[in-house]
Order: sequence, then C-alpha cells, then structure tokens
Amino acid sequence: MRGGTPYGRRMRILAVDGALARASAAVWADGRVLARAGVDGARGQPTQLPLLAQQVLREAGLEAAALDAVAAVVGPGGFTGLRAALALAQGLALAIGRPAIGVTTGEALAAGLPAARREGREVWCCIDTRRGRLLLERFAPGADAAMAPPQSLAPEELPPCATPPLLAGDAVPMALAALAARGLAAEDSGLHLPHAADAAAVAALRLAGRLPPLPALPLYVEPPAVRVPPQA
Repeated sequence: MRGGTPYGRRMRILAVDGALARASAAVWADGRVLARAGVDGARGQPTQLPLLAQQVLREAGLEAAALDAVAAVVGPGGFTGLRAALALAQGLALAIGRPAIGVTTGEALAAGLPAARREGREVWCCIDTRRGRLLLERFAPGADAAMAPPQSLAPEELPPCATPPLLAGDAVPMALAALAARGLAAEDSGLHLPHAADAAAVAALRLAGRLPPLPALPLYVEPPAVRVPPQA
C-alpha cells in the first residue's frame, strides 16, 4: 500500500502512532505520503507526538483544517503510547470536524511490507505483551484486512502453518524461536515497528470504504498491566 495506491487519491490524512517503541506521524495526500517523521525509543514516546504531528503538517504544507481525516494506531500496544496517540487524533478530529479513524498495529505493519514479499504467504504480526505472551494478528496472502481479531497466545500456542509465514512486529524473535522448537519454518521480515506513514495508507483504504470501519478507540486484547508499588 505504499506509494500511489488508487484508493487514497484526493484524501488528506494525518496519522499518528505510539503503539510500540516508536512515536511517529505522517501526512498522506493525493495517493502518497507527503511527510513522515518518527522517534524510536521507549514504548510510545508519547510526549513527542504533538511535535511530530506539527512537523509533518508543516513539511506537507497543510493546515489541520485542510485534512479529510485523522488516523491513529489503536493497538495492540503499550497503554501510554496508545492513549497519547488516540487523544491527539480524537482531539484534532473534533476540533476540525473530521472523522477519527482507527488502524490496528497489525494493519500498519502489514501495510509496511512490500507486496512482492507478501505474495503467496501469510503475514503474522506478533506483538510482545511483556508478560511472556504475544498478540498475533494474521493476514492472508496479499490481504489488507486481518483474518481475525488479534489473539493473545503463549509462544507454544502459535498455530501450525502450511507454508512459512512472514513475521513482523516486536515479538518476532519470540515467535521464530517458538516455531523453530516445533520444527516449523518462518521468515523474519525485518519490520519490527509500525510507522504512521503505513497507518495512513490503511486509513485511506478505510476512508474509501475498502476496509470495514474501525473507531479511534484503544484495542486491548489483554487488560493493561497493573503495577503494584513496593511496600514501604
């Protein structure tokens, strides 16, 4: 979906993402990414998102009022980064009277993979829960929509695969090791973090009716982890 997909033409979309260990923003217009920016680091980098959004709008030469929609990655991912991205997207969309569009982490990752690499094989987007489990979102060969909602699985619970899947996401090493232990092959795509530029391409498909609607609300496959402070 990178570059000149026909579905995004004449749409101007700002997308933001803080789901994993990258904060990013991008502007999509006239079927392509006009501007993109990102900061890697701790999960979410939420304080960077407003500045990144301002930066890409400035580089694209657009005012917020000229947007047709605002998109945000809804998860799975880290609680703080997701909420920061969603609050920014919802607030801006409300201020300019435009829709706020949700994109899953798996959709953004899958959209970032070249079509040639996806040909004839499933894409498995694997997100680390940081609790010894992973969240799996599967895509049929060449499909933009996931086969099912993300699932929370222990590594040994990964499904069998007839042909080696292409893996993306920050839990790829965990998934590779678990599949190898069962004698199953898979390929690391090298794409471990999503980017708002790819989320914007998915949002363009959604805005054009090519994907089912998804609200800009947090997608929690598991309840957020609760940290209990140490006793004094």
